Amino acid sequence: MQRVSPNSNGSTNSTALVLLNTRNLRDYKSVGEMIQPNSKSPWGNYFAFLHVPIPKVKPGNSQFSDPSKFVRKTHEVIKRKRSSFGVVLTGMLLEMMKKCRNPEAVARHIYRTTTNSSMVISNVMGPMEKLSLANHPIKGMYFTIVGTPESLQVTMISYAENLRLVVRAEQGFIDSELYTRSLHDALDMILHDACGKQ
Repeated sequence: MQRVSPNSNGSTNSTALVLLNTRNLRDYKSVGEMIQPNSKSPWGNYFAFLHVPIPKVKPGNSQFSDPSKFVRKTHEVIKRKRSSFGVVLTGMLLEMMKKCRNPEAVARHIYRTTTNSSMVISNVMGPMEKLSLANHPIKGMYFTIVGTPESLQVTMISYAENLRLVVRAEQGFIDSELYTRSLHDALDMILHDACGKQ
């Protein structure tokens, strides 16, 4: 944001919405076991979300000058928020809304929540081994969430020890070339810093 409008007064606040899978994944269950009443791992998606403020990075700010320190600090914040009681309450609220009203009411609530977010971040842990479909090897895969109202979305999936990053933006919302360049610069800084410390 500072590259686009370096003379801004810094009063703009941005919030990322981090989607969390709260489904119990302790062990593998067949579909038949998941659809049983009172199953320990019931069928369906269970998720909650976190609102995470996006920090304002100013040139010369020592807190953000060390890329690996920034990544570690961000990881600590997400980890702390992910295990907070707020995530449990969000999941309980969504479940209660679904039982007392209907799934459409839950969908409207989630839609309103994503409307008030600057960006959405989500990830999926994919398979560790390579897959094939009808004896044709799958070289890679990615996912994105469609039909949501936010202006910027970042999704990630791991597949066979490779990470795919997808950025979906509203048309005209960002300069895609500048964003790509900035993302490459940031990832290069993190890689250089991480390799330099080993």
